[in-house]
Amino acid sequence: MGSTFGQTFRITTFGESHGGAVGVVVDGCPPRLPLALEEIQRDLDRRRPGQSRLTTPRQEPDTAEILSGVFEGLTLGTPLAIAVRNKDARPSAYEHMKDVYRPSHADYTTEAKYGVRNWQGGGRASARETVGRVAAGAVARKLLRVAADVEVLAWVHRVHDIEAKVDPAAVTPEAVESNPVRCPDPAAAEAMASAIDEARGRGDSLGGVVECVARGVPAGLGEPVFDKLEADLAKALMSLPASKGFEIGSGFEGTRMTGLEHNDPFVPGEDGRPHTPSNRSGGVQGGISNGEPVVVRVAFKPTATISSAQQTVNREGEAVTLEAQGRHDPCVLPRAVPIVEAMLCLVLADHWLRQRAVDSL
Repeated sequence: MGSTFGQTFRITTFGESHGGAVGVVVDGCPPRLPLALEEIQRDLDRRRPGQSRLTTPRQEPDTAEILSGVFEGLTLGTPLAIAVRNKDARPSAYEHMKDVYRPSHADYTTEAKYGVRNWQGGGRASARETVGRVAAGAVARKLLRVAADVEVLAWVHRVHDIEAKVDPAAVTPEAVESNPVRCPDPAAAEAMASAIDEARGRGDSLGGVVECVARGVPAGLGEPVFDKLEADLAKALMSLPASKGFEIGSGFEGTRMTGLEHNDPFVPGEDGRPHTPSNRSGGVQGGISNGEPVVVRVAFKPTATISSAQQTVNREGEAVTLEAQGRHDPCVLPRAVPIVEAMLCLVLADHWLRQRAVDSL
């Protein structure tokens, strides 16, 4: 099972949705990086369930424990292990579904691959697995800030057909966190919240798009062939539960332009290097960062587990009707924001460390 990500800055996540704990082992973090537990907890608090009426009512404090790799506030350069105990697990809520394949979930495919599955909340396929990603992402975020003054910020760009009108260059963390939807456009945020409430009320769910920007990314990160920066970003973000699409820069809209319209003209910069203010490339050209903000978008499908009756089959291949119980997000977008940030941080930290090896030659 592919539970390890990254080359130089490597993470391995562990744990199941309703098991004893979830977490991560980080290998490759440089020594002497100042790191406080509070910095990890801050991002975990943004991801945890039960934050508002728009999320699952599961009450998990998601309190992080650093088990190894840090001493007297500094990383040691040895494996960094972080664990979060599951406190509000209720596996019995899924017992009625243990022999049933939930529509658009990983139940059938997991069993087809391994011949066995943890039916308690989806096991490794649950979004609870992302606790480890966010914890590791907080470490990567600190490394990027200390080493290169990089800022990574995501927000909800669209829920269903309600789209925010924001300038990625102007979005602030305060604006994102000003409402439970995590949308920096107040009018759109209010409409999104109402739409999510309505979907929950009728036993349904909604999907949408998270947008993310990384500011201050230095030029030169990424590889020109198989490890292109946008390719690694796509892999990272498409590995998230419920993700269904990835764009960078102009994305699919760029296909509606001509080459003359789409090309990013270079202009002299005050810092002595070329700049491309139009940034339709999304900060990456030829698989390598060009020094402009890296701008990506991730599409998330509507939550697969809903309370409305759905047609499915059981292990014997018999047609059955499923009415799911348990605690589920009617829309994953608000809690996906810190998870998207984490994956962007992990990719950038990995490529920053890889570039240091090139720079030293």
